[in-house]
Amino acid sequence: MPRPDQMKLGTFVYTYGFHPASWMHPGSEAGAANSFAHFLNIARLSEAAAFDFMFMADSPAAAVGDPEALARQPNKMNRFEPLTLISALAVATERLGLVATASTSYYEPYNLARIFASIDHLSGGRACWNVVTSDHDETGYNFNRRGLDPHAERYARAREFVEVAFGLWDSFEDDALLLDRAGGRHHDPAKLHRLDHVGEHFQVRGPLNIARSPQGRPVIAQAGGSEAGIALAAETAEIVFGLASDIARSRAFYATLKGRMAEFGRHPDALKVMPGVVVNVGATRAEARAQVDFMLERLHPDVGRLMLSEFLEADLRGVPLDAPFPADRLPAAPKGSRALFEELTAFVRQGHTVGELIRLYAEKHTGNGITGTPADIADFMEEWFETRAADGFILMLPTLPASLQDFTALVVPELRRRGLFRDAYEGPTLRDNLGVPRPRTRWAG
Repeated sequence: MPRPDQMKLGTFVYTYGFHPASWMHPGSEAGAANSFAHFLNIARLSEAAAFDFMFMADSPAAAVGDPEALARQPNKMNRFEPLTLISALAVATERLGLVATASTSYYEPYNLARIFASIDHLSGGRACWNVVTSDHDETGYNFNRRGLDPHAERYARAREFVEVAFGLWDSFEDDALLLDRAGGRHHDPAKLHRLDHVGEHFQVRGPLNIARSPQGRPVIAQAGGSEAGIALAAETAEIVFGLASDIARSRAFYATLKGRMAEFGRHPDALKVMPGVVVNVGATRAEARAQVDFMLERLHPDVGRLMLSEFLEADLRGVPLDAPFPADRLPAAPKGSRALFEELTAFVRQGHTVGELIRLYAEKHTGNGITGTPADIADFMEEWFETRAADGFILMLPTLPASLQDFTALVVPELRRRGLFRDAYEGPTLRDNLGVPRPRTRWAG
């Protein structure tokens, strides 16, 4: 039986696109990393198609590794600070949700709660915080640490951080503002509350010095499939991001995550599972395949070696491209996708060269994705949606804006023809369009 709801869509934004050679695409602007016009164009294309949001990926550190390879892969080396960027986009868009990544490991709850409340006001209720704990050692060195804190410690801090932020966003009750000029009272002091939080990681008095925002609090997004990540998402998240790499595993994850929500008094529909999917679409399958090959030809071998080295945790600098991959450098277990790892190891055992393996990995480095016609793409998305492996998708488009233009022109009409995606926005806020409830304050009732 078809689902009664419709799928949700968001644009995943690395500056030039998800492909590591995307900045070489002739349809991109070489200086796009520092061009507001480039990001505004992506936002307007997404909004014209009635996408739910654009999702700003981020890390507050430059990447580390082979300097020559990094000099050829600018996505992680030159990027806007995302909260600043979505603040600017907020006043230049009307309905599109704006998702920014910010780490609980390197902010304080009060200042981040204040920033996001401000952006939610500026946007009229379209802000979303992608909650991360950070997972790269290089980040910690910029924040008075020697690499990353242990995983358990980062998640304990994150759980308390989010708890404090939620409390701060409840500082003003919804009807606290009186704006009574005749009586000379701006707000009702009985409806403004101190938090007085004292915990293991934070001491925060409050209250937050900005009124409750249009959404009550920003939408919360999160990624991560660890037990700690699932627990945090079941309690707090409204969007959960993963990878569309295996439909059976995704169905199991979907059921597990939504099954945990009752522990926290939440309805399963209050959270949208939206895996990321790489999409290459063409009018024909040959045209879509040609787009993949076009970008692979522009991938410098040093960048390919760096990507493969990170996934396999093996140093491949200087390894000849035309020689078989040294099997003794394969790890016993994968760092990321097991399905992709097994595919790569089988490829190595067949005697393929390092260059051939780089090409395979560059095409499939998330272990997911679909290349084909609009009908092929829609078939893939419909199966995941209807069988409850996903409530929608975050589109990891290879190049921006070119791949986004192709998707909105070719795939969106097919999804709408099938009744799977909206024709127009349901309301003014991101919560309205996602179909997730506006939270009541802890003081309500």
